[in-house]
Amino acid sequence: MRMQTVLTEEKRNLRRKWLFPVMLAALLLVMFYGLTLGSVHISLADIWAVFTSRSDPVNEKIVMDLRLPRVLTGLLVGASLAASGSLLQGVVKNPLADPGIIGVTAGGGLAAVTCMILLPQYIYLLPAAAFLGAFLASLVVYGLSWDQGTSPLKLILAGVAVNALLGAVMNGLMVVYSDRVQAVLPWLAGGLNGRSWHHLGFMAPYAIGGLVLCLFAIKPANILRLGDDSAKLLGQNVELTRFFLIVLAALLAGAAVSVAGLVGFVGLVVPHVIRLLIGDDYRFLLPLSVLCGGILVVLADTAARVWFSPVELPVGILLACLGAPFFLYLLKTKGGI
Repeated sequence: MRMQTVLTEEKRNLRRKWLFPVMLAALLLVMFYGLTLGSVHISLADIWAVFTSRSDPVNEKIVMDLRLPRVLTGLLVGASLAASGSLLQGVVKNPLADPGIIGVTAGGGLAAVTCMILLPQYIYLLPAAAFLGAFLASLVVYGLSWDQGTSPLKLILAGVAVNALLGAVMNGLMVVYSDRVQAVLPWLAGGLNGRSWHHLGFMAPYAIGGLVLCLFAIKPANILRLGDDSAKLLGQNVELTRFFLIVLAALLAGAAVSVAGLVGFVGLVVPHVIRLLIGDDYRFLLPLSVLCGGILVVLADTAARVWFSPVELPVGILLACLGAPFFLYLLKTKGGI
């Protein structure tokens, strides 16, 4: 048994060494994939010419005004959702946790829908509204699960209930204001169609700020996974740590929701798969989840944009169609959680 444990740890260490360069290379490849493909095919040579200011004006406009901001937005959305899911899975000690399952995404979604339907003149505040909604939902979940401390099980149960309630309120709002729903429906499906430098600019400070704060979350997240008693013995304030991680996850989920809508399964599947490959150590789990989340969303968005031409499928639909069966396959073949 001990020999088997040593061999497993050696495999994980080996995977940790080669996964980083592989994921970085894959990230560059999918970014070029997103820049080259579309209704107008642009070669890698032409892409290079765009960035060296020697390109055709049409190619330059397509790449710089249409494709590059969309690719970069997809990268930040995927990274934010994967990081948020990874943190929440550590907080509730359950790899099935996800911003969409425990109410964080629903809170951001309700705030965003309210802003778009009732306050369209303040649409520039959409990222702040989405974060505020996700944050308030997190506080409600945290408060409902509090009983002389919080437990991971209570957090999940409270999150599922809050998620259902917020979803019902969101649907009711769209029924009452049915004449204004048309502009919201593509956002609810989750997608990056039409995303520009403007969208990237107003979500980037939230997303990048949250990803930078993730560097400070690695150590407390690792201590927290040892268990509450062990964390307290190591001098960690368990409740304060949980609160910090939940708020950080809300910030990341809100930033992603504000521009991409309700994109699901990224925060669920990506950290789970990475955890199966390299273990629970957040020194590796969190940065690899960030990289893989960005890769997945950029790749899926490009596929949704190109593979079904002339129809552009929302990336949220494609991710749900691919993510749900894949996750069920993991549960079946890996014995669950």
